Amino acid sequence: MVEIKKVSKAYHGKWVLRDVSLQIRKGKITSLIGPNGAGKSTLMALMGRLLKKDAGEIWIDGKEIAAYKSNELAKKLSVLRQTNDIRIRITVRELVSFGRFPYSQGKLDREDWEHVDQAIAYMGLADLQDRFLDELSGGQRQRAYIAMVLAQDTDYVLLDEPLNNLDMKHAVQIMKVLRRMVDELGKTVVLVMHDINFASWYSDEIVALKKGRVVKQGSCDEVIRRDVLREIYDMDVRIQTIARQKVCIYYQ
Repeated sequence: MVEIKKVSKAYHGKWVLRDVSLQIRKGKITSLIGPNGAGKSTLMALMGRLLKKDAGEIWIDGKEIAAYKSNELAKKLSVLRQTNDIRIRITVRELVSFGRFPYSQGKLDREDWEHVDQAIAYMGLADLQDRFLDELSGGQRQRAYIAMVLAQDTDYVLLDEPLNNLDMKHAVQIMKVLRRMVDELGKTVVLVMHDINFASWYSDEIVALKKGRVVKQGSCDEVIRRDVLREIYDMDVRIQTIARQKVCIYYQ
């Protein structure tokens, strides 16, 4: 479990997160939602120790995150940022192998390559593994990056806007794979999401943030409500139930 206790973060004297406390349960998909500037990506970066918090504590499986050695944390938690800029020309298979660095330090053995092969197969990339990244579509490239994270074989997977710039087909493919990672592999997945319908359809729990504070945390039924969404987004959102799932209508 991840426990966040009164965490705050400021940039240039301006608070981006203030006294944020929440729990993320293991074996679930938890989505962070909220308007731009709510602090979602900052919170995820703090959880991944990509940024240093200014106050508070973050505990992962009973140990404060600052107490983890870098290599130890990399075997516990993996992070995929919103933008991934690899400037060298590499194949899908080479990219996925980067996920084994915490174990191999760049010298992969047979077990490492087995993890690479399993991740490639799980993401449906076997036919593309020898292709260069710059030859792939946006959806294929995103699947390759998630395969890299999967090869890292961590309990916790943090993904910052994994559907960014994807069309509907590829966005659904990614969300189905993440759902399978939780249900079949027991991973704990934390997502920063802008599309509240994807969050509603695929998440177990949702954390709604606004102006650096948690407005609401709970199940989809508890968060995807007209009054809660009005408070978060300052607009009226109609909600309908389709196939027992809540769908938000905000185009009118």
